[in-house]
Amino acid sequence: MKTAPDKTTAIATAGPIHTAAAPRIKLSPDGFCIDHPDLEQGERLMSDAFGVSDRDAMYGLLRQLLRASVSGEKPDAVTLAFMLSMVESLKPRDSIEAMLVAQMVSVHVMAMRCAHRLANADDIARQDSAARALGRLARTFPAQIEALDSYRNKGEPAITVQNVSVGDGGNAIVGNVTQHASAIVADAKRRPVTAKKATRS
Repeated sequence: MKTAPDKTTAIATAGPIHTAAAPRIKLSPDGFCIDHPDLEQGERLMSDAFGVSDRDAMYGLLRQLLRASVSGEKPDAVTLAFMLSMVESLKPRDSIEAMLVAQMVSVHVMAMRCAHRLANADDIARQDSAARALGRLARTFPAQIEALDSYRNKGEPAITVQNVSVGDGGNAIVGNVTQHASAIVADAKRRPVTAKKATRS
């Protein structure tokens, strides 16, 4: 079993810095425990990282991530530490987000394992199997991101502009424009458009 490093390296982030990070998990032949001098405080910090207020929910999610980290029939401490770090960085705010984020992290780990198997496959059947599994997981991940984004935006549908009329000498955005209540994203370049090229609504 690989062991996680004892110290974490500070990484510069653009967002707010959290003073109390989630504690690490200590693995043993009997199971796992939260590695914190004060167990109650450690449980509270771990619950905050998952965005849940219920102790049972926090331990349930931990057990699921522990099982998803298994490599060679044993939990992998390094993979588990990575998974917990990713969960914490995605900042789930409630139980639904916590479950979705745990799924996202697990799908990513599985996709990377499939990529490793594909790179090391020594026959066509194994290459084909790993490629199909990797393809399915790679399609699942963006769908999960979209589901999380939709849930965080309270299910407000995106507004997409498809047809634009522009008069002589006007400018138009050519490309997709998606608008949510909290943000407007324009994935396009501004180009001058003549009245002959513009489509009618």
